[in-house]
Amino acid sequence: MAATSGDFTTVSPLVSLAIAILFITVSITLVFSILNLASSSKKLKKSLIFIGCFVVVTVIAYAASDGVETPMKDGEVLSANGSRWVGTGLRMFYILAALAILSMILSGAKKILKK
Repeated sequence: MAATSGDFTTVSPLVSLAIAILFITVSITLVFSILNLASSSKKLKKSLIFIGCFVVVTVIAYAASDGVETPMKDGEVLSANGSRWVGTGLRMFYILAALAILSMILSGAKKILKK
């Protein structure tokens, strides 16, 4: 109730604690993920291939995007670089969604043809 009146002295330590716990949790997760990948060369190779494919999709989407300065509703202007990255994100979504749908269709067709 104190925060609604503008007194954040009791809320601030809890926010700091939550951020610290989040940082510790993310750090531990990353460390154990890296250790798990390093323990098996097959897992590491597969992960690097998927990361490489993701980078290739990112490069293709970035190359296909164009950057145009765009006026926004609040009166500011979105830079050409910002516009290009927004276009990249959208194109990456479209490419990855199409690949996911294609893989589901091929998987279903493969199961049907096997029977």
